Amino acid sequence: MRRKKVTTDAGGERGKPKSFEDALARLEQIVERLESGEESLEDSLRLYEEATALGRYCQQRLQAAEQRIAKLANEDQEEA
Repeated sequence: MRRKKVTTDAGGERGKPKSFEDALARLEQIVERLESGEESLEDSLRLYEEATALGRYCQQRLQAAEQRIAKLANEDQEEA
C-alpha cells in the first residue's frame, strides 16, 4: 500500500478555504483519494476530518448565500 502525504490545497492545514469553490474542489480531491483505497488508515482518518470541516464550511457559505437571496427577494417584493 502506497502512503501519500496529506496536504491541503484550499486554505492550508486547519485553515479556512479562500472560497467556496476552493473548498468544493478540495472536497472532490479528498473523495477521489479516499475512493482510491490507497491511503493508510491514519491518512484516511485525517482526510475524513478535513472533509468534514470543509463540508461544514460549504454548508455555512450556502446558508449565508440563501439568506442574502431571500433578503434581496423580500426587498424586491416590498418595492413592487
